[in-house]
Amino acid sequence: MKCPYCGHLENRVVDSRLNKEYTITRRRRMCDACQRRFTTYERLEVTMPMLVKKDGRRESWDRQKVVEGVKKACEKRPVSSEQIEEFVDGLEREFQDLGEREIPVRMVGERVMDGLRQIDEVAYVRFASVYRQFKDLNEFMQELKSMLSSPKQK
Repeated sequence: MKCPYCGHLENRVVDSRLNKEYTITRRRRMCDACQRRFTTYERLEVTMPMLVKKDGRRESWDRQKVVEGVKKACEKRPVSSEQIEEFVDGLEREFQDLGEREIPVRMVGERVMDGLRQIDEVAYVRFASVYRQFKDLNEFMQELKSMLSSPKQK
């Protein structure tokens, strides 16, 4: 691992810890040349299914794109970054468990909306309004009415 401070390639691991789910290893390292410490993270690399867009194009799964979309919906809401990361981790596991090589991008959008509805209803409405591209206030109101009439699942 290259030192981010001096570029030296020799370093040693000072401390290693796993996250709660045992899926990410956090390592504290110390550079042998400049003696500065830095942190690295190891995550198991898994193959995600390709996303099939509405127009038939294929696109690779982009975790950061999903995280940013959820963060934008949750902006100024009482939702922590940790909750968002855990939510996206769950989405990734769910899509990997399908065992499919390709999934429609619509499935991702619907699952994000379902999850946001459980996390924060305001974030859900924000995401849904962009995702569903409501054309007028009536469509938006219909979505709100259906949300209010169906019980929140936990």
